[in-house]
Formats: sequence, C-alpha cells, structure tokens
Amino acid sequence: MFGEFMGTLVLILMGNGVVANVLLKKSKAEDAGWMVIATGWALAVMAGVFTALACGSSDAHLNPAVTLGFALRSGDFSRVATNIAGQMAGALAGATLVWLHFFPHWRETPDADRKRACFCTTPAIRHPAANLLSEIIGTFVLVLVAGAIFSKAVSTAGPAAGLGPYLVASLVWGIGLSLGGTTGYAINPARDLGPRIAYTILPIAKKGSADWGYATVPVIGPLLGGALAGWFIRLAHF
Repeated sequence: MFGEFMGTLVLILMGNGVVANVLLKKSKAEDAGWMVIATGWALAVMAGVFTALACGSSDAHLNPAVTLGFALRSGDFSRVATNIAGQMAGALAGATLVWLHFFPHWRETPDADRKRACFCTTPAIRHPAANLLSEIIGTFVLVLVAGAIFSKAVSTAGPAAGLGPYLVASLVWGIGLSLGGTTGYAINPARDLGPRIAYTILPIAKKGSADWGYATVPVIGPLLGGALAGWFIRLAHF
C-alpha cells in the first residue's frame, strides 16, 4: 500500500506537473504543446513505477484499472482494496504538491479551464458516449499491452531486470500520442478522481468548477477497459 501511495504520488506530481508547466501563465514551458505533455506523462509513469517498486509494491500498478484488470486475469483479488486505497491517497497527495509547486502561477492564469486541466481531464468534444468509449479503448490497450509485455509468450523470464518500467512508459507515451487527444487519456481512475477532489477542496486562486458532471467518465471508462482487457488476457492465456 505504501509503495502504491508513493508511486502514484510521483506519477501525479510529475504528470500533472508537466500539464501545469505547459498551461499556466509565466511558466518557462508555457505553450510547449502536446508532445511535451505526452512525453512528460510517460516519464512520470516510469518514475512512479520505479518508486513504487523501491517502496515495497511488487505490483507497481499506480492505477485502479490496472489493479482490477490483473486481478481478473489471475483471479487473485487479495490486494485490490489496499492497492486502490494507496493509489487514491497518492493521487490526492501528488495533486496537492502540484498546487504548492506552482503556487504563484494560479493567480497569474486567468483561464479557469486551464487551471482545472492541471488536475483532471476534460474532453475535447463533450459527447459522453464517445468520451466513455475513448477511455475504455485507451485503458484496454494499456492493460492488454502491459500484460503482453510481461507475458511468457514474449519472454519466459519476463523483461530484462529493470526494463519493465521503461517499456510501460513507452506504452503510455504511445497511447497519449495516438489516442489521447479526445479526452486527455485519463486511463486511470485515481489519476483523475484524486486530483479532481484536490482541485475541489484546495484554495486555488480564481478557480472555477471542478466539472463533476463529467467525472464519472474517466472513472467508469478505465475500470471497464481494464476489466475487459483482464478478461481477454485470461481467455487468451498470456
């Protein structure tokens, strides 16, 4: 649980940090663009996974959808509750650190939507069914390919020692570049819900609505996508 907490904290601090770096006024990286955001999130995943492993999580999922998918694949649900609790707490803590790190920039940024985007996702085109499908597909790919990376069909011993986090980071980078433009690719309920709660309760200068009307999409979509991928992997025996 502590490993999942620390890994997810680092994930959100660096992932939402790169978004804040690009979107907030008077940041030296202002308007650096989507490539920077997608790359930053990939490196955040790598850093978070290494941190989780070092802090005691043998899973290093950082994501309730991944935890659920792999539990369905194996049939072992013994760590689902503790992993998800650690992930949610870590996401909330990481988002709080983003607020503190960029503290003077919130007041300098007049656009409330940009400030909310530093915490949680918003669709490019608001279409609940399409947005939900995007999150399902993106998370299905995440869990499916992560399962393939660590499958015995790829290597009987798994990836070379220490290589796994780099491969998963590359996977997240690819998802962001290929599928991320529709919804901001939450593909992780903790990544969206924890920071959205933080945005709601923190005294962020000149903030707007947390858009709770959309909040179910980046929670339910990834859980469905992760579950479908877990079942698929179980049926495909890899």
